[in-house]
Amino acid sequence: MAYRVAVYNAISASGLARMASPHYAVGKALAEPDAILLRSHALQLSEIPATVKAIARAGAGVNNIPVDEMSHRGVPVFNAPGANANAVKELVIAAILLAARNVVPALGYVQALADTPDFEKRVEDGKKQFAGVEIRGRTLGIIGLGAIGGLVADTAIRLGMKVLGFDPEITVDNAWRLPASVKRAGSIEDVLKGSDFVTLHLPLNGHTRHLIGRERLAVARKGLVLLNFARDAIVEEAAVLGALADKRVGAYFCDFPSPTLRGHANVVALPHLGASTEEAEENCAVMVVDQLKAFLEEGTVANAVNFPSVEMARESPHRIAISNANVPNMVGQISTTMAQAGLNIHNMVNKSKGEMAYTLVDLDSAAAPEVLARIANIPGVLSVRAIPPISGAAK
Repeated sequence: MAYRVAVYNAISASGLARMASPHYAVGKALAEPDAILLRSHALQLSEIPATVKAIARAGAGVNNIPVDEMSHRGVPVFNAPGANANAVKELVIAAILLAARNVVPALGYVQALADTPDFEKRVEDGKKQFAGVEIRGRTLGIIGLGAIGGLVADTAIRLGMKVLGFDPEITVDNAWRLPASVKRAGSIEDVLKGSDFVTLHLPLNGHTRHLIGRERLAVARKGLVLLNFARDAIVEEAAVLGALADKRVGAYFCDFPSPTLRGHANVVALPHLGASTEEAEENCAVMVVDQLKAFLEEGTVANAVNFPSVEMARESPHRIAISNANVPNMVGQISTTMAQAGLNIHNMVNKSKGEMAYTLVDLDSAAAPEVLARIANIPGVLSVRAIPPISGAAK
C-alpha cells in the first residue's frame, strides 16, 4: 500500500527524502491524504478529511493545528520538540548581547548620521549615550526550562552569567540536564524581581496566555530586559509598552512583530527568526517525518502532543491500533470483542495521557473488517486501523 501525505509549506528536502519510496505518495495539499505534514500553515478543519490518520508539524509549537478536534477524532498531532532548540538558543544569546551593549540603537544612530566633515567627531560624541554593560556577573531569569531553556541556561553560565530558573512542570529528564548552578526560583515574580534579563520559553495555552502582564511587570527589577522568543501572546503587549514608558522595563526583544510594537525605540521585534536556520529546518523535518512514518507503518507514537508515547516491537503481521477515551474497562471490552471473534492476542500494550488512551495489539491471525467495525462501535473508541507491515511480513 502507499500512504498519501499532504504537504503544506516548504519542508526541508532532507525530511521529504525519507519518504521517497513506492510506499509513499507525497504532494502539495494532496487530496484524501492519510497524513498531513506542515510548518506554519494555519490548518483549518475543512482541510482535514476523514482519511487523515495523523498530522505532523516540523517545529515545536502546534497553535496552527486544531489539536482538540483531532483528539476527538483519535488523530495524533506530532511535533519536533528540541529539534530547533539550538537555533533558538543562539538567537536568544545574541539578543542578550545586543541588549547589553545597546547595539541596535547604536547602529541606528550611525546609519542616520549625514556624511559631513565632522562625521568622526559626531560618532565620538554620540557613543556615550550607548554605553552598555557586560553580561558576566549579571543574572538571567529563565521561565520555562525545557529543551531550549536548558540550553540557554548552560550557555549563559558558560558566559559568566548567574541563572535563576522557574518551571513548575519541569520533567525529570530536563531537570537532570540542567547545570547544577541554576538557582531555582519559587515563582515568576521572584524571577522578575531577581533578574537583569528574563527570557521566556513556554508553550502558548490557556495557562500561559498573557502570563507576563501589568501586575507581574510592576514587580520587575527596574531596567529589566525582557526577551520573548516563545510565543507572542505569552506577553501582553500593552503591559510591556506601559512598563517601557515608566522605565520599569528597559528593552523588549521578541520574535513577533506587530503594529503595536513597530517603531518603538526600546523594542526590537524580529520577523520570526527563531528556528529559521538551515540546520533547524532540516532537523525538524527529519525528526517529524521519522515519527510520522513510524506511526503509519508500525503504530508507534513518539512526541505527539495529544497522545501517550507507545512503542511495541512487532511480533506479528496482524497489528491493530486503537485510539480511545481514557475511561474504565476499555481494554476489557476490546479484548472481549477480539476473543468473541476467535482472535488470539499475541502481544498488547495500552497507555494513556490525560483523557486519551492508545492501544497496540498484535494478533495471531487477521481481524476481519466486521470485527474492526465492532471495535469501532464500542462507546469511547475514536479510531481503529489495521497496520500491515510495509514489507508484507512481520519484522
